[in-house]
Amino acid sequence: MQYGNDSPARPAPRPGLVYRCVHAPEFSVLVALVVLALGMTAVRPAAFLSIENVFNILKGMSSIGVIAIGMTLIIITSGIDLSVGSLLAVSGIVTARLLYFDVHPVLAIGTGLLLGVALGAVNGVVIALVNINPFITTLGMLSVARGLSYFFATGIKGSVASNIPVKNVWIQFLGGEYLGPIPVSVIVMLALVVLCDFLLRNTVLGRQIYAVGSNEEAARLSGVNVAGVRIFVYAATGGLCALAGLMEAGLLSTAATSAGKGLELEVIAAVVIGGASLMGGRGSIYGAIFGAAIMAILRNAFVLLHLQAWTQTVAIGVVIVLAVGLDRLRARRE
Repeated sequence: MQYGNDSPARPAPRPGLVYRCVHAPEFSVLVALVVLALGMTAVRPAAFLSIENVFNILKGMSSIGVIAIGMTLIIITSGIDLSVGSLLAVSGIVTARLLYFDVHPVLAIGTGLLLGVALGAVNGVVIALVNINPFITTLGMLSVARGLSYFFATGIKGSVASNIPVKNVWIQFLGGEYLGPIPVSVIVMLALVVLCDFLLRNTVLGRQIYAVGSNEEAARLSGVNVAGVRIFVYAATGGLCALAGLMEAGLLSTAATSAGKGLELEVIAAVVIGGASLMGGRGSIYGAIFGAAIMAILRNAFVLLHLQAWTQTVAIGVVIVLAVGLDRLRARRE
């Protein structure tokens, strides 16, 4: 006589693709992006949907998007980086200055990129090994890197902002040219999105980055090199800032000491809007890119609607406060 059902339990069916997409953390951000785009289409359809304007939005968001990738890695580890705008500026200035002195383009570009990595690594070392708060450390680097940009642009006696023309074909190709109908800077951004998303989701380092942000002590007891992970994310972000600096220099055909001022606010807002938690342990690359797109469309909207410049600054501040508020609400629900 058989009592009960001795047959093995069947595994629960795996949720379908549509279900997984709808319940992904980035889905609500994508919906907000679509609603914002539809709103602008309704208000200024001809201007907003023109090919020129769409490409302007994409090129405008590429530098923010590239830096947002690195900021996502940092915020996942429960850190912050306020120096990203200054790192962008000093890397672009150093590259332009070397080109001005007829240094070989490969060496000049490589030096600019390595400078960004080095300054980012300094942030990571001070935070991870000296144990100084990320906010204070990167706030200090913000001033140091901005001061270095003035020095490399104007020399020891220089005291005013300056621009250095950039006429190198490779940098102009990176920042201002197209492959077919698509801006090269956007292709670079999307390639980095795919690469870094793969790193976060499918590598040991990616799991360690999440582990450090979720519970640093537990990660350390599990054998994770917490200091190494922190240094890596800050150094990688410095390199991405340098790349964004080259992209902006190529787009504008000039490297400016004022480049990137206030950029850290837009980048942080994009990452938090994209679902990253300022408490660490949560975030995604795709969400950050959707957030960067929202910030780019908002900036474009102020231009198309002919609003005063001060309203854009106020709006960015409001968006940052709202983004942090949403982050707090998400944390309470969890």
